[in-house]
Amino acid sequence: MKPLASYLDKQHLIHPFSHKGREILREQQRLGSLDEQREGEKKVLKERDAYDKLGYSYPTWRKWQILIIMFLIQISINLNASLYANGVGKIATKFSISEQAARVPQLTFLVAYAFGCELWAPWSEELGRWPTQQLSLLLVNIWQIPCALAPNYATLIVCRLLGGLSTAGGSVTLGVVADMWQPDDQEYAIAFLVLSSVGGSVVGAVIGGFLEQFAPLIWIFWTQLIVGGFVQLLHLFFVPETRATILLDREAKRRRAEGDKNVFGPNEVNTERLSPKDVGKIWIRPFHMLFTEPIVAWLSCLSGFSDSLIFTFLQGYGPVYGKWGFSAYQIGLAFTPLVAGYVIAWLSFLPSIHYFRQKRRRHGSKSVSPEERLWWLRFVILLEPIGLFIFAWTGIGPRYGIPWIAPMIGTALVGIANYSIYQSSIDYTVAAYGAYAASATGGNDFMRDFLSGIAALYSAPMYSNIGTTFPQAWAGTILAIVAIFVTLPAFYFYANGEKIRKNSKFAAKIAQEREEEENDTNGKNKGTAQHVEDAA
Repeated sequence: MKPLASYLDKQHLIHPFSHKGREILREQQRLGSLDEQREGEKKVLKERDAYDKLGYSYPTWRKWQILIIMFLIQISINLNASLYANGVGKIATKFSISEQAARVPQLTFLVAYAFGCELWAPWSEELGRWPTQQLSLLLVNIWQIPCALAPNYATLIVCRLLGGLSTAGGSVTLGVVADMWQPDDQEYAIAFLVLSSVGGSVVGAVIGGFLEQFAPLIWIFWTQLIVGGFVQLLHLFFVPETRATILLDREAKRRRAEGDKNVFGPNEVNTERLSPKDVGKIWIRPFHMLFTEPIVAWLSCLSGFSDSLIFTFLQGYGPVYGKWGFSAYQIGLAFTPLVAGYVIAWLSFLPSIHYFRQKRRRHGSKSVSPEERLWWLRFVILLEPIGLFIFAWTGIGPRYGIPWIAPMIGTALVGIANYSIYQSSIDYTVAAYGAYAASATGGNDFMRDFLSGIAALYSAPMYSNIGTTFPQAWAGTILAIVAIFVTLPAFYFYANGEKIRKNSKFAAKIAQEREEEENDTNGKNKGTAQHVEDAA
C-alpha cells in the first residue's frame, strides 16, 4: 500500500516475460490454447491473455514519460509538506500566536499524510490508479485555498489536516511502477522515483527561502496550489490508466463488442470486490507488520529517522547559518548540498543495480538473495552519523575560524545516506516480502511521515535550549548518537536476514508461494514449448 514499492502485491509473483516467452504467448493465442479461467460459461481474462494491452508492454519512452510525471507529482506532495515551515514566523505574527504553536499545522499535515497514504491505498486497486490520483490531487489543491485565505488559526490547522488526509502519495505513484515493470526489472524506475520522494522536501526548502524573504505569506500556499495544479493537469492529459485489472476489464468489453460474448474482465466477475472487513484488514496489516516483523520495524525506524532529519534541518538551519549572517533565501540555498548528496547516492546505486539485474537474468531470481539489496548500503550508511557530527561541530560558526561550507559538507554526507537508506529499505522489503510488500512498505512510509511531523515540533526548541555555549552543536551530537544506534543494525541484517525471515510467517509464506509458482511456471513452459513444437 504505500510509498516507493508499495503495490507489488500479486504482481510480484509473476515472472518476467522474456523475448522467447512473448513469442510462445503469441503462438498460444494463434493456436487458441490460452489457459483461461472459467466461471460457468464465462472466460475471465488473465494478464497473459492480453499482455500487449497492459502497462508492461508500453514502449520504454512511454513508461519513462509516465514515470517523470509521477516524479513531479511526488515532488509536489513533499513540497507541500516542507514549504509551510518558511511561513511559520509570518503565521505567528498574523494570528498573534507563538512560533511553536504556528508549527502545529505542519505537524497535522504530516501525521495526517502518514494515515492518508494508508487510507487511499485500497482504492487505487479497486477503482484504478488514474481516478484515485486525480481525486487526491484535486482535494489537496482545494484545501490550499482556505489555507491561503484562512481568517483564523483553527482554519489553518483543520485544512492542513484535511490536506494531509487527502494525499495519496506513494500508494499510487509506486503502484504505477509495479503496473509497468515486472519485479526483476523495476529497480531503475524505483531508484529514480525515490529521488523525488527524498528530494521534494528539499525543493520546498529552497523555494521557501525566497518566498519567506521576498513574498507575502499567502504565496506560501498559492505556490503549493500552482505546482499542484500544474502536475494535476499533466497527469490528467498525459498519464493513462495503468492498473492491470482495469485494463483487462476494458479489453474484455472491447472483445465482447467485437462478438466474443463470453469474455469478461476480473472485476466484472468479482461481485464481492472489497468488503468493509477486507478494507479493515488492508489498513491494519501495515501496522501489524510494523510491530511484529523485526525487519520491517528496523527499516521503518531507520527510514523514518532519516527522513525526519530534513524537517529537523528546516528548523535548525536558521540558528546555525545565522552565525554567518545568512538571509532567509540564503538559508534555503544551503539545502542544495542535500540535493547534491541525493544525486550522488542515486548515481552510486546504478552499477550495483545493473550487476544484480544481469545476475538474475543469467541465473534466475533466486540467484540474488533479498539481503544482497543491502550490499551497497553497508558502505554508505555510516555517512549519516558522520555527516551529523560534522554538521554539529562545524556549525559553531565563523568565530572559531570555520567557513560556512564546512557544515554543508556534513549535510551532503547526510543526503547520501538518506537516499541510500530509503532506496535500500524499499528494495529489500519488496524482495523479502513479495506479495506483502505493500503492507511492509506501508509501515515504512507511515514512520517517515509520522516522525517527520513530530520533528516539526521538537526541532526548534532542541536547537535553542540544549546547553548554553554550543546548543546547536549538542543538538546535532544527540542526533548523531541516535543515528549510530539506528544504522548499525544494517550490518546485522545483512548477515542474518535469511535466518530472521525464516521465523517470519509473512516472509516464509511468500517464499513457499514463490517456489510453488516457479515450479508451476516451469511445468507450463515445458508443456507450452512442446505444444508449439508439435504444432510446427
